[in-house]
Amino acid sequence: MTLIKSSSGIRGTLGGKVGNGFSPIDIIQFAGGYVSWMKKRYKSKKKFVLILGRDGRVSSVLFQQFLIITFQSLGVDVINIGLSTTPTVGIAVMNENADGGVMLTASHNPKNWNGLKMFNSYGEFLSEEDFEKLFYIAEKKYFSFSSYKKLGNLFKIDNYIQKHIEKILSLPIIDKNIIQKSKLKIVVDGINSTGGIAVPILLKYLGVHVIKMYCDPHGNFVHNPEPIEKNLREICKKVPDIKADLGISVDPDVDRVVFICENGDFFGEEYTLVAISDYILENKFGPIVSTLSSSHALKDLSIKKGVPYYSTPVGEIHVVKKMKEVHAVIGGEGNGGIIYPDLRYGRDALIGIALLLTQIAKLANIPLSELKKRYSNYFMSKKKIQFSSHERIKILLKTIKKKYKGKKMDFSDGIKIYLKYNEWIHIRKSNTENIIRIHTESTSRKKADFLSKKIIYEMKEL
Repeated sequence: MTLIKSSSGIRGTLGGKVGNGFSPIDIIQFAGGYVSWMKKRYKSKKKFVLILGRDGRVSSVLFQQFLIITFQSLGVDVINIGLSTTPTVGIAVMNENADGGVMLTASHNPKNWNGLKMFNSYGEFLSEEDFEKLFYIAEKKYFSFSSYKKLGNLFKIDNYIQKHIEKILSLPIIDKNIIQKSKLKIVVDGINSTGGIAVPILLKYLGVHVIKMYCDPHGNFVHNPEPIEKNLREICKKVPDIKADLGISVDPDVDRVVFICENGDFFGEEYTLVAISDYILENKFGPIVSTLSSSHALKDLSIKKGVPYYSTPVGEIHVVKKMKEVHAVIGGEGNGGIIYPDLRYGRDALIGIALLLTQIAKLANIPLSELKKRYSNYFMSKKKIQFSSHERIKILLKTIKKKYKGKKMDFSDGIKIYLKYNEWIHIRKSNTENIIRIHTESTSRKKADFLSKKIIYEMKEL
């Protein structure tokens, strides 16, 4: 059983003893901690309002009821927007001037997981400092329930995905008309979660002929829900079989998006941000921000365009913080997470789709396989290994640091070792699973794989 608390929120496996997994008791405890944190943060207010959304997981229907009851018992009004996406909850917080919001989801984790993503009053994830305060309050149970006279009210709004999409389409950088004229045919893998609702609605507004795969939001994930190449063999085969222009896959809470080329090749989750940044920089000059684990192709693009590039530790809150500091025009993560600040400071698959479709339509419907050729050609190997304890991780990282002494290294998020300009190794503890992530990159797939195997062998020998 697993329960993980991090800057990405709270998530865990279902079942088992309290504290060893994600249970109704944990929901009550962390929801109480969140409300108490919120009341301390905005203490001048007398009445508080929260947005609540959920993904399509089977357990989300049940756990949603626990959250509603808990929040109302704590004296908070709840606006339940039902089946939703993580970025939609952020948009709803902004639109409704709410004091915060909660998305019931475990993001890319399998269907035996669930969790909570929490927002501040700006529709953004909480900072690391605020999460630490929340976790402390939750652990100590420093929260109080309301009397019957001060119980919260429950409201329901059913069309927030529609409102979210309308907000995206109102952005000047999205050219709805040129996309409609392109008459694109696109396959969508919605992983039987809310992407199966949101992505087809967006595409139909854009005049796209949509072929759906797994778009019923009942939560029975047919394949591993993380949108990476090895999990998307079926859509990669279907796109060329039916002569579609491209394919789109998202994770269960729709904050990550990846694309499949017309020939069935995987466009690459790293190149989602690269291509979209290219389009943004054609229209607006300014810095780009991504993470230490993102492809060097993005830095190459920044050099070509003559704009600053900044890297941060992995995690949306770190990227957003740096984007605000440097006034970045675009940012995100190499996992397919796009952050376009003119909409909201948070990852959003739907804005990523609208931006990329505008880009290819303006390039006379350039095939994705041709678009990718415009960018530096790197290969990444992404591996993960289970770890036994946090102490063991510290020992491993310390030993690796000694072994590669003399190489340029970055210690802001685990260890990133720069072997030469276009080769690197990044070793870090995951924010969302009890694993160590090992990312390597090179101009050769064979070399990238060799580097990851080499570092794993070295770690296992320690």
